[in-house]
Amino acid sequence: MEVAFFISANAAGHIKKILENEAMGSRLRVSVKGGGCSGFSYNFLIDNETTLDDKIFTKDDIEVVTDFISLGLLNGSELDYVVDLSGARFVIKNPNAVSACGCGNSFSI
Repeated sequence: MEVAFFISANAAGHIKKILENEAMGSRLRVSVKGGGCSGFSYNFLIDNETTLDDKIFTKDDIEVVTDFISLGLLNGSELDYVVDLSGARFVIKNPNAVSACGCGNSFSI
């Protein structure tokens, strides 16, 4: 099965700024966990380790890693970074989600 996960230019630029202060080889890890007000929640963390179960996606030399299980729920999604009246944050534009909470941090399929 071919999988896709996209990274916007805004997200890549912000990740680059974050990683400037991190150890060499660090990446942003995007994962999905059970929970949140809609059933699943997105998690973001800086990680410098990968496993055989991980897939790495690249945009402008910036790498984002996700695990195989999470990728099943993220397939076809885009990671973006937005700044608006609510603040600045990473946002997942997930075509698989049938509903999401108001803050966008959790979703259901």
